[in-house]
Amino acid sequence: MPAFRFIVLCLAAALIAGVAPHAMAQTAQQRAACQGDAKKLCSGVAPGGGRILECLAKQKGSLSDPCKAVVEAQGK
Repeated sequence: MPAFRFIVLCLAAALIAGVAPHAMAQTAQQRAACQGDAKKLCSGVAPGGGRILECLAKQKGSLSDPCKAVVEAQGK
């Protein structure tokens, strides 16, 4: 049984290692798309907990097109 557990852990680690860079790149792209809008429209909002995204969603009409697409893709 220990060999099976080791194999499962190795497969899980390989899966995470393969998916994580894509997720991080997507987040970087999303952040870049909204960075200017966040500075302009949500400068007084503390980051974390989705507060910036919520702020951006409340001001969807004032967002740049790339940032609006990010906010909409997040279901906001």
